[in-house]
Amino acid sequence: MMAILGQGNGSGAPISATQVNARATRAGTAAGLKGTALDPSLFSAGSCVSFAPTSGDRHLTVFLDAGHGGPDPGGQGVTQSGQVVYERDLTLPVVLEATKLLRAQGFRVVDSRTTSAAVIRLQPADLSASLFSLEGAHRDVAARPLCANLAKAAALVSVHFNVGASAQNAGTETTYDAARPFAAANQSLATLLQTATVAALHAVPGWNVPDNGVVTDDKVGNSLTSRGAAYGHLLVLGPAAAGYFNTPSTMPGALIEPLFLTDPFEGTIASSSNGQRIIAQAIAKAVEQFLTP
Repeated sequence: MMAILGQGNGSGAPISATQVNARATRAGTAAGLKGTALDPSLFSAGSCVSFAPTSGDRHLTVFLDAGHGGPDPGGQGVTQSGQVVYERDLTLPVVLEATKLLRAQGFRVVDSRTTSAAVIRLQPADLSASLFSLEGAHRDVAARPLCANLAKAAALVSVHFNVGASAQNAGTETTYDAARPFAAANQSLATLLQTATVAALHAVPGWNVPDNGVVTDDKVGNSLTSRGAAYGHLLVLGPAAAGYFNTPSTMPGALIEPLFLTDPFEGTIASSSNGQRIIAQAIAKAVEQFLTP
């Protein structure tokens, strides 16, 4: 879900930014991932982390973004068994699996986050009770293209899942920004991601997920503020806007939403290890195609 701020269902006592950062540190340690943090002073523990290739070296970097995280659970859905699932928890395993695959193909990979934590190192103003404030949500999303720029990535892929007003809403959709100087490359990457993901899902008997196509981000943005609505783009993909967003990505990028979590059938696929693996394989395939001359 591409809203800047996800809706949580918790009503616990407020937590501080210090507590959240401490939890992120513990989570990063527990994950046991061996990467290099690009800027620990700016990003939370386990976020904006670089991983070297594990086979060969193409001397190219891919930036992968697991949508939402930390105080932002993202979209809420349900599986066929009635289990409630959150977007934040499902984008991460897809990205980590795609990271492994791309590293094995000779790419350096930088992940926006490798734990359940937020991307940005949180400050007190970033939280309202246990969720993001509007300021915190803006800073956390804006931190993702900032990390991609620090990584000097050749391509950016942001992974989300969709939610709809009805359980009948379904399908795969990929978004790109047409207002950038590299709009044609954005569209090319988005098309490759969409084609590979739909084909991979359809290859599984019974997984005839609708193909909702490739769209531009000015048609899907849904900001919670008037300034965001006036901006008219997704921060992770869009251009600079003076006084609102100063660190746009400098490389081609696209945002993919493989499934609707509010469709119990698709929510079940999204929450399964097999579904996550198949989506990750499709993402890795599309990125390799995009970056291969």
